[in-house]
Amino acid sequence: MRKLIFLALTGIAMCLNQAKAQDNSNKVYDFVSVEKQPAFPGGISNFYRYLSHEIKYPEAAKRNNTKGKVFASFIVEKNGTLADIQIIRSLSPETDKEAVRVLNKSPRWNPALQNGIPVRVKYNMAINFALK
Repeated sequence: MRKLIFLALTGIAMCLNQAKAQDNSNKVYDFVSVEKQPAFPGGISNFYRYLSHEIKYPEAAKRNNTKGKVFASFIVEKNGTLADIQIIRSLSPETDKEAVRVLNKSPRWNPALQNGIPVRVKYNMAINFALK
């Protein structure tokens, strides 16, 4: 009887550990709390180069002489894709929409690593809109 109880408790403990491991697999880490931060291939300067080539200045923003920064937040997933893109400080509806469009289209990043394993990380970024 004691052996059955021991086996049952061991089985329950294993299930709880597995459930906890699954919870951690979807955990979103802060940028500063991981061993290796996510990075755009070639570095952040290449990402800003990508943005400058891909952003199409909205016509309404040109007409209204809208310029400034859109502050966005997103999650760099374990596979390097960007997800859960949100505008945390708006410039205008048109520039916000363009920032989201370009972030959605972004090439994959190198994911963050924690203990050598890819993890999800929240990333904040300012996207500058300047008329030339």
